Amino acid sequence: MAALLFGILHGWSIANPWNGQAVWWLQMLAIAWLVRALLHTESPKAAFARSLLFATAWFASSMWWLYTSMHTYGGLAAPLAALAVLALCGLLASFYALACAAFVWLKCGRVDGGAGADTPLFDATLFAALWLLAELARGTVMTGLPWSAAGYAHIDSPLVSAAPWVGVYGISALAAFIAALFVLTRSCGLKLLIVLVLSIKAYMMPIPQALLDKPSQTSSPTSLTVRLLQGNIPQNEKFDAKTGVALALAWYQERLLGAVQSGVDLVVTPETGVPLLPQQLPLAYWPKINSAFTEQRKTAALIGIPLGSLREGYTNSVIGLSNNSAVTPYRYDKHHLVPFGEFIPPLFRWFTDLMNIPLGDFNRGALAQPSFVHAGQRFAVNICFEDLFGEELAKRFADKAAAPTIFVNVSNMGWFGDGLAIDEHINISRMRAIEFDRPMLRATNTGATAVIDHKGVVTQSLARSARGMLNAELSGEMLSRTSLTPYARWASQYGLQPLWVMACTGVIFALVRKKYAPQSSSRL
Repeated sequence: MAALLFGILHGWSIANPWNGQAVWWLQMLAIAWLVRALLHTESPKAAFARSLLFATAWFASSMWWLYTSMHTYGGLAAPLAALAVLALCGLLASFYALACAAFVWLKCGRVDGGAGADTPLFDATLFAALWLLAELARGTVMTGLPWSAAGYAHIDSPLVSAAPWVGVYGISALAAFIAALFVLTRSCGLKLLIVLVLSIKAYMMPIPQALLDKPSQTSSPTSLTVRLLQGNIPQNEKFDAKTGVALALAWYQERLLGAVQSGVDLVVTPETGVPLLPQQLPLAYWPKINSAFTEQRKTAALIGIPLGSLREGYTNSVIGLSNNSAVTPYRYDKHHLVPFGEFIPPLFRWFTDLMNIPLGDFNRGALAQPSFVHAGQRFAVNICFEDLFGEELAKRFADKAAAPTIFVNVSNMGWFGDGLAIDEHINISRMRAIEFDRPMLRATNTGATAVIDHKGVVTQSLARSARGMLNAELSGEMLSRTSLTPYARWASQYGLQPLWVMACTGVIFALVRKKYAPQSSSRL
């Protein structure tokens, strides 16, 4: 029961059910309990079972909203939907169960003062390395699903200052190391020091200016006006020609044309804001929108729309319109697709056939597609949960001259109801803003439509589950982000490989130590 309880608390630390905020100290408490439980566990098999319960409860409490997408909107029978969510949570949890079983097998320390009891630094490092391996594996195997990664619990904690250095995975490892060290050390003074450090709400790791690139010599505007649209089209009507489709076409066309008249610099619709293929639209619909933006110089638009045909396949895309796109409009095709929602994994056609999910099989766009250039800014478009994969966004920073200055995320969270999924997603966007020192614009169907500055602070947002427009003005400070953070530098070149190497090195060292160094003589 304790494993289930602390697993639930760990899930709630990512976004708690009472106000949707992250609670970093709750996560540290949950990991500390897990480490202590593992120290009392003699068998790797028992450790696997206990940590599997912990991690399954973690994911079930933080991703239960997948049931809504499968049952409420996908039409999957309730028992099957619940079983599918539980099976997914168990699969993700198995990475951590394996890591914890390996920790029990490799650790030196014991809580009863036996052999190796004086090795807190070594064991804490080992636990952090194995925890990091589990996080990395979950985020990459079978296209990866790093949602609810442990590091997101620290979006408002002192450890978030490490984000521009090591990213969210590095924060996960740091949190695991600190929690393990707190449990493993027998020094009350060191325990108090750890608590004191984690209690200080300050940016402890500022990036020295010497490590930043020199700012670009190109001039940036002093401000930029944006309009983010939130249509709030009910998900069960979104692809219904008589209800949601008609409403979306009329509402978004009126707001797009109105943006041109009002003279804002950029207007953004959510993912598939226009829910039909261009060839399916009324005859004059798209030409009217296209000419409105290409025939004037100030206002540009980023419009979510599906593209393609039965012969060539379909893409979940964003079209960019401006005065410079009169001949060839900007196009972004989603690269990282959602399993079962946008592509069908091998051997799972039978499962998707049980659900009613429209547009369920897309082509994959290229990695690191060019940014949309307008008003002196480079807008890096990403769709839905693509902002979850920081290492993929980092590839856009490989060419410093073409590096994004602003992220733009377009999403439709209507699949998951008005629950924790929205809170968790906005924290994901906040983490990306901090990692790359870039503002993030979010235009969503039901929420959270928001402006996030380069420090990860939500400066403006719309009420959820409401139809409306968010008008915002980005300051010169937000528009002048041209330097690259350390994380952007190394992740753009090597992806997650440095973290894999660090974690594997720690585990290999533990293996060598276990084989050649008697535990009774351990002094690390």
